[in-house]
Amino acid sequence: MSNFLTSTNHNPNKSIEVNQPPTDSVSSLSFSPKANFLVATSWDNQVRCWEVARNGVNVGTVPKASISHDHPVLCSTWKDDGTTVFSGGCDKQVKMWPLLSGGQPMTVAMHDAPIKEIAWIPEMSLLVTGSWDKTLRYWDTRQPNPVHTQQLPERCYAMTVRHPLMVVGTADRNLIVYNLQNPQVEFKRIVSPLKYQTRCLAAFPDQQGFLVGSIEGRVGVHHLDDGQQGKNFTFKCHREGNEIYSVNSLNFHPIHHTFATAGSDGAFNFWDKDSKQRLKVCYDWSKGAENCNPATAKTYIFLHLPQESEVKGKPRIGTTGRK
Repeated sequence: MSNFLTSTNHNPNKSIEVNQPPTDSVSSLSFSPKANFLVATSWDNQVRCWEVARNGVNVGTVPKASISHDHPVLCSTWKDDGTTVFSGGCDKQVKMWPLLSGGQPMTVAMHDAPIKEIAWIPEMSLLVTGSWDKTLRYWDTRQPNPVHTQQLPERCYAMTVRHPLMVVGTADRNLIVYNLQNPQVEFKRIVSPLKYQTRCLAAFPDQQGFLVGSIEGRVGVHHLDDGQQGKNFTFKCHREGNEIYSVNSLNFHPIHHTFATAGSDGAFNFWDKDSKQRLKVCYDWSKGAENCNPATAKTYIFLHLPQESEVKGKPRIGTTGRK
């Protein structure tokens, strides 16, 4: 994702460019769990949906529908049955969009400040929202009021859910772990192993820990079991010389359980936490703020089809650590 315009190739990986992208910065991307639909939220106040069609090696995107918020939209998620999209942002509300049925969006959640994070928890049939008003709120979308409000020590900046594990990152580098079988009680509160502001989180696929990324080009790998603390480590990424860039997104591969990081340097990397190796580096646009012209800059969304060699874990080589 980028809104930089340079004289060099903006698509060096020959990725699939999504048609009719947002007109301002992209704040979240969410794939349907049931079909080839992609949703993006943007600072242009819009929530857009595309159908992604693949025919052999050819992939195309078709804009399907969009809805508007009153202010920039910051987060999105799908209901597990793939029928409905939830979106929240600076208008302090969550809209429930019955996209597949063609229904109109309706407001199903409210906060006292912008909503930064959102997740649907199918095991509980509840929506959870995290806000800069320093609360988490759980919602039964059939009811106007939250079924539970959980106070946070600071503003919510990041959240990850893999039932029964939920981790919330707030200002002041707090990381709060919840067991969703008892969501009213904090399971554990941790000070981030990273020295700078938390930007993103991703729960391990086995729910035994999580990744945390910061604005200072660094990722922490953290295990929850006290007996596994020796396996915790941090590593630098998204850096070039003396330039340090934020880690904006973390996500695990659904099969190989390697993970991807995306940074403000315009790169996305694939990593294997178990062998402590970087598997692949990809650049999606050429950076260069000096070449940015806000009047003509364009936002891009790219779809990258990773090869198995890019995302499959590799045995650790020697004992010298990350390669």
